[in-house]
Amino acid sequence: MGLLDNITHREYYKSNTFGGYQFTSLEDIITQFEIAYVGEGKIIPKIKRSDIAFHAQRGLQEFSFDTLKSIKSQQIDIPASLTMKLPHDYVNYTKVSWVDSSGIKHPLYQTNDTSNPFQIHQDAIGDYTFPSDAEQLINGDFSSTVTEPWHRNNDGINDGYNGFGDYGPTIAALDGKLQFSFTTTSGAGAYNWGSVTAIYQEIDVSSFSYLSLSANATAVSSFSFANNSGSITGTGTAVGTIRFGLMTSIPSSNIRNNANSNTPDLNPISPNINAGIFDLSNLSGDASYLEWTNADSGVKAVDSINVSNYDKVYAVVVAYHDFVGVSPLTITYGAHAKTSFIDDVSVKNSDVAGYLSPTPGNNTESSTWNSYKSLTPSENNDDYEDDTYWPANGERYGLDPQHAQANGSFYIDPRVGRIHFSSNVSGKSVILDYISDSLGTDGEMQVHKFAEEAMYKWIAYAILSTSSSQLQQQLAPRFKKERFAATRQAKLRLSNIKLEQFTQILRGKSKQIKH
Repeated sequence: MGLLDNITHREYYKSNTFGGYQFTSLEDIITQFEIAYVGEGKIIPKIKRSDIAFHAQRGLQEFSFDTLKSIKSQQIDIPASLTMKLPHDYVNYTKVSWVDSSGIKHPLYQTNDTSNPFQIHQDAIGDYTFPSDAEQLINGDFSSTVTEPWHRNNDGINDGYNGFGDYGPTIAALDGKLQFSFTTTSGAGAYNWGSVTAIYQEIDVSSFSYLSLSANATAVSSFSFANNSGSITGTGTAVGTIRFGLMTSIPSSNIRNNANSNTPDLNPISPNINAGIFDLSNLSGDASYLEWTNADSGVKAVDSINVSNYDKVYAVVVAYHDFVGVSPLTITYGAHAKTSFIDDVSVKNSDVAGYLSPTPGNNTESSTWNSYKSLTPSENNDDYEDDTYWPANGERYGLDPQHAQANGSFYIDPRVGRIHFSSNVSGKSVILDYISDSLGTDGEMQVHKFAEEAMYKWIAYAILSTSSSQLQQQLAPRFKKERFAATRQAKLRLSNIKLEQFTQILRGKSKQIKH
């Protein structure tokens, strides 16, 4: 039966599998190989289908690197971190470029002047340290402004609500501690809800099994509202709660509502109010968080939190008040009350360390790379309009060609699986063209019909060359030559060079272009 029998034109043109006829699935390749090459009186009398499948997959991998058209691409907008994660099926790159507003690609070049090495943690005299309680948080004492690596769970903190002034909460490092300030719509006789705020910091735990937590906090329940000038505009009592712990995902961006809201449809409840977001536990079964509520205060800790199954976790501080039931207050719109605060938050490695550890804060990016990306790229440092490179009327000497471009540069760090970019690429759209081995998904495991015969020869040679049979060993050199010839033929077929393209190129043969 023909390959397209019982498939109507309508079925094809209404589907999303356009152009699929040019490919043969790897499953069909294996089946057809069994029919043609395996059996009594054939070159391979007997073999397991699993063995054929192994050699077929190895052949598909090798063909993907230099024969089949297996180049994929991804485009992202470069974030402030100047990094791009390597794709899940990445093997090697073919081209990295940024794209302008006209859709034109500008090539980026890999830098050889710097790198992102593993930065070893050392003590004060320079000796390597193997700390069992190494601190993993940056600025855990809030001695400086709350900036990266700390992140707010919502950029809208401090935003106004319905034009009634600034009812958004605030988070700030004041007097060496993290201070939370809140307002409540109950002060306007409105919905009686309060905000649920959070900050978080990502921690690399790929080399850890257990972590310990500690913090010093105070949950304030009684407070006074003050306007921007500091005048007291009202007082109230509402139970305050503050939590610090570890979770495996970033906290929700919803800060609008606590769990006791009487208007859940208008103001959806923030998931961050639930203690269940801290989804880890220690060896004793205790949850991976600390809690202070209703005027609770002091230092608390929890040990031996199991993180062995994760590469990264998030240290999270959550704070909120139950404003429901608070009597409406006569306050100025936007008046805040300084409430709960936390200090000396700590996350430490509780393993018995036997391996080198990175310097805290340089887990994924060394100080070497941070210094490089913080400056103007080397290829942009010199416009060469000086006495060194321009001694005579525009003549230029000594310029290193690898730096004769202003597009930017990148460095691929296989240790952390990221591409690092120079500072002049910040905010640009970057395209990564890369090679895959075509084994990522079942749908990708297919062979172009131009290379189908080459696949059969590859599998046959692989099986014959690894056989202990003397007869099959004698056949192996023949199939090695046939494999080479079939692969060469497949490359020529897949090159897809057209006569019209040659014609267009030859029309410009008298035009000299220096490359």
